[in-house]
Amino acid sequence: MIKCNVTINGTVSRAATVRTNSEGQSFICFTVKATIPAKSGAGKQVEISVSMDGGETDATSYAVGARVEMQGTLTFRKRSDNLYLNFHAEAVDFAPVSDKDSITGDIEFRGTIGKQVEEKTDKKGGKYLVFSAFSTEKDGEAFAFTWVRFIRFSAEREAFLVPKTGITAKGKLELSAYLDKLNIACRVEELAEWVKKEHNNQTQA
Repeated sequence: MIKCNVTINGTVSRAATVRTNSEGQSFICFTVKATIPAKSGAGKQVEISVSMDGGETDATSYAVGARVEMQGTLTFRKRSDNLYLNFHAEAVDFAPVSDKDSITGDIEFRGTIGKQVEEKTDKKGGKYLVFSAFSTEKDGEAFAFTWVRFIRFSAEREAFLVPKTGITAKGKLELSAYLDKLNIACRVEELAEWVKKEHNNQTQA
């Protein structure tokens, strides 16, 4: 599970359409593009699929090229090697103060630590931990894995911080691009062990 409470600043790239859910309630869907900064070189432009409560009268505001700043919940969906961004908007500002693309906010994560947990030292002699962990979701008959890189600026290392252990984490979301690939990172603020439950002989992540 990866869920992010974020603010997105970008440009509408596909005009809004109105749809109806299974309960007969209408909502609008549109697409926003934003550029994710790269560690070096040009950034990566991403398309974000946005949904929001509303109807026909609301949809007319979301014209292609409109600059928007949105608050809401961002989730990721992995399909093959592609990572899709889905966003449920709770508020939209059509006159944002900044015209710079950005995705900023907090991330909540539940998943499994990868192969190693490294302790490193910064230039001032401070200790910090670096590790990667993955969240699992069902993709047809297969499983898809979305990786997140974690940085924890503390010398503290709990006994559960070992490979293949389940964790829950909260912290600052950091998105970056490298070789046209989107990377998800978390600057850890809260960390705990997650004891997985077995269902139908398959571990839920």
